Amino acid sequence: MNGDGTMDREALAGALEFYRQSGVDLAFDETPHDRYAESARPQPAPASAPVLARAAPPPPPARPRPAPPAANPALAADAAQIAASAAEQATGARTLDELRARLEAFEGCALKTTATRLVFEDGNRQARVVFVGEAPGAEEDREGRPFVGRAGQLLDRMLDAIGLDRTLVYICNVVPWRPPGNRTPTPQEVAACLPFIRRQVELVDPDILVCLGAPSMQMLLGVKDGILKTRGLWMPYQTTRTIPAMAMLHPAYLLRQPAQKRLAWRDLRALRRVMDGEMPEM
Repeated sequence: MNGDGTMDREALAGALEFYRQSGVDLAFDETPHDRYAESARPQPAPASAPVLARAAPPPPPARPRPAPPAANPALAADAAQIAASAAEQATGARTLDELRARLEAFEGCALKTTATRLVFEDGNRQARVVFVGEAPGAEEDREGRPFVGRAGQLLDRMLDAIGLDRTLVYICNVVPWRPPGNRTPTPQEVAACLPFIRRQVELVDPDILVCLGAPSMQMLLGVKDGILKTRGLWMPYQTTRTIPAMAMLHPAYLLRQPAQKRLAWRDLRALRRVMDGEMPEM
């Protein structure tokens, strides 16, 4: 404040900024009014002649929205180059052991630098059924095997319900490294890993593919609908030949939503029937 009681320029600017941040961006009068005191006064009787209401002040001009950030051509080119390199590396692998070695040496996915180890596979390499999840969790990252945590224990019980176990199926993930904090893999991370999981399924050459959860379904089958709408439906999947594929609810989801286990049981029975020779409708 100045000596005469008026606000100096810096204080006035600060007050205006406070009002702006509080949402006050329009003045209706030059002097303040005590509206509480005014409302307590007796109101005069309405005049016989209509009184024109004061015209509402014009709305403040709309602030221009900032333009969205421009796509970085260099980053897009890098992502495309990484995906092309991954496809070349995966296609060149002739065995699962060679594919694993190429994944171990692959530097195109940043998840490799934060994960403890590669989570490549579990089960039988000659299995008729391949189960594919999204990405490893903390337990899988420590042990180096897919589906060994609580979700994996539920998967074991689900398999047992239709006469299967890990010696009779093959289990893997689209992304073989754990994302930090179990976050969802980015599109770039998925694109870098997708050629490897496709080649992994080709080398196992199963009769049936089962995608566990929506991300696996969307990445491998190209389905954009939700898992509750798509689960249990048979779709064609191309490996070295065309095989039936089905999406099922992920065991981790079933742990959070146990009432949905009835849907998983329907899908498990459908899987068992196809394994026993029933032709799926695709």
